[in-house]
Amino acid sequence: MKSNTWTIIKKEFARFFGDRQLLFTTVIMPGLLIYIIYSLMGSGIQKMVTEGAGEVVTMRVENMPESLAPVIASMDSSLVVVQQPVTEADIALLEDKELNAVLVRFPERFDEVVFGKNEVAGEALPNVEIYYNSTNNAASRVYMVMNTMLGNIGRTFTVNVPQEEGQRFDQATDESIGAMIWSKILPMLIIMMLFSGVMAIAPSSIAGEKERGTIATLLVTPMRRNELALGKIVSLSGIALLSGISSFIGIALSLPKMVGIGEAADLGFNYTTSDYIALLLVILASVLIMASAVSLLSALAKDVKNAGTMVTPFMLVVMLAGLLPMFQNGAAESLGVYLIPFYNSIEVMTAVFSHELAWTPLIVTMVSDLVYTGIAVWGLTRMFNSEKVMFSK
Repeated sequence: MKSNTWTIIKKEFARFFGDRQLLFTTVIMPGLLIYIIYSLMGSGIQKMVTEGAGEVVTMRVENMPESLAPVIASMDSSLVVVQQPVTEADIALLEDKELNAVLVRFPERFDEVVFGKNEVAGEALPNVEIYYNSTNNAASRVYMVMNTMLGNIGRTFTVNVPQEEGQRFDQATDESIGAMIWSKILPMLIIMMLFSGVMAIAPSSIAGEKERGTIATLLVTPMRRNELALGKIVSLSGIALLSGISSFIGIALSLPKMVGIGEAADLGFNYTTSDYIALLLVILASVLIMASAVSLLSALAKDVKNAGTMVTPFMLVVMLAGLLPMFQNGAAESLGVYLIPFYNSIEVMTAVFSHELAWTPLIVTMVSDLVYTGIAVWGLTRMFNSEKVMFSK
């Protein structure tokens, strides 16, 4: 009995360790993926915490107190302190994100009232006004440092107490805050819905035909293999696109109801026709590159189950790309980023939802994804020409 048990154990071990793909996906891949994902997420969180460090921010100070001038000047190495009046026009520029600055207005006779020995009886506490835009990470960081510094003085004065009705110190509007939230959440939802649509059909379209043996019939038909490869990718992309569009329509219709129809526009969900066109174009580019990648992996797989195993690491990479907008401030500015498959689509979606769409990054994304799709068609054609790949058991 013991010998029979040992025989079974040896047989299963031999099968497992003899299959390199199974060994990799079962033993090596989980630890490797956890290490990569957690390392990248850790870097993203660290970047989010230190966002704005090193970026030059101007602080315009009105009525600079002599006692605090040296402290403010040395508060941050990336801070440029300018002594000049704070105007309503400057505050309006903060709201429109046209001014990368923090505006500080000290009351007159600040030193005399706060640090003097003979304060005027009954006089209201001096109030320091700090104007900033919380959607600007660098300026928001400077504001927190300034607010903390003032709090550590330990004297009798107030900070950012409204002196009149409607006075706002944080110039970020509900619309800009809402747009920032949508730009961090919706790209991940859309990219995962698109990938789910591709995953539902692509493995069975190629690996399934290999498993059923019907791929041989297709390969002997009088058509060129590149036509077969292109037809597979385009058809899979079309079906996945319909699934993605359906999911996006559901999101677009449900979100205004979730936040309140009257409040949707106030929370940044007021996108234009050009925004929706750009979003549709980037969704199309995304499903093309997704269908291409999954088709290549499915062609290498022996059956549908094996294809699902091979696509799992790719799915995790896509999920990670969808999480990255949560750790950054708006879309990337470098055009080189838009040459990276999948990540470029995420960046364009982030720009659309944050109302910062630029057409050049979109064009670069579309062109690069079409080039990658062409490369995938060429690779899938080579696989269709290989009997070793198509008829592997």
